Amino acid sequence: MRLLKVFSLAFVAMLAFVGCSNHKAKAEEGTLASIKEKGILRVGVFSDKPPFGYMDSKGQFQGFDVYIARRMAKDLLGDAKKIQFIPVEAAARVEFLKANKVDVIMANFTKTKERAEVVDFAKPYMKVALGVVSKDGVIKSIEDLKGKPLIVNKGTTADFFFSKHYPSISLLKYDQNTETFLALKDNRGPALAHDNTLLFAWVKKNPEFKVGIPSLGDQDVIAPAVKKGHKELLEWLNNEIDKLTKEGFMKEAYDATLKPIYGNDINPSMVIFE
Repeated sequence: MRLLKVFSLAFVAMLAFVGCSNHKAKAEEGTLASIKEKGILRVGVFSDKPPFGYMDSKGQFQGFDVYIARRMAKDLLGDAKKIQFIPVEAAARVEFLKANKVDVIMANFTKTKERAEVVDFAKPYMKVALGVVSKDGVIKSIEDLKGKPLIVNKGTTADFFFSKHYPSISLLKYDQNTETFLALKDNRGPALAHDNTLLFAWVKKNPEFKVGIPSLGDQDVIAPAVKKGHKELLEWLNNEIDKLTKEGFMKEAYDATLKPIYGNDINPSMVIFE
């Protein structure tokens, strides 16, 4: 009986060791190895920011960022359908990476020094600057904003830029793009600051508004981001962006998703890397 008890304890210990070993062998969430292991690429995108990331009438994700992400899934996993789009809000993009809720952020993510300290950015695929839109384009300079509230999205470069450089300008902050642009239409503020690439598209469908300040501050870049320290995934993304740019895929994505909105008013070289 004593021998049987000893054997039983040894068997239980062995099972615990095997379980522990299997647990350790499982790839960390969000790494290149875990993506290949699961066979799904989880990508954080906007659901309310056409033409970059949005949901169409059929409930399908569409847009420039989405178009590129599908190609990434195809090149990484052999099938463009092996992708899970996860809607994110601007202020939550960093936290979604930190919490391993997504593998890659492709939600029109502008690279900044502050963000680069907490996430890893791959090579950029898009150029962007800030712009300001208003009814009939009446706001044409920073001076025109003095004493007036400015509408922005919480946690965006517009929020950071005005908070840092023009703290005297009061900001009306909203989480979602739909809320932000609705606030402008409802006259809760005379002007709205956002990425100029988005504003150029938005005024096409809302011609009563004009981009009175087309470029503000430095020109920035938009790039995919991964959790800090996921070096293999970052390296794969860098190589993928090089490849897609050289073969003309970024121009294909532009023609398919942005050109129908921008028309001939915008030179593609102002927006994408070719």
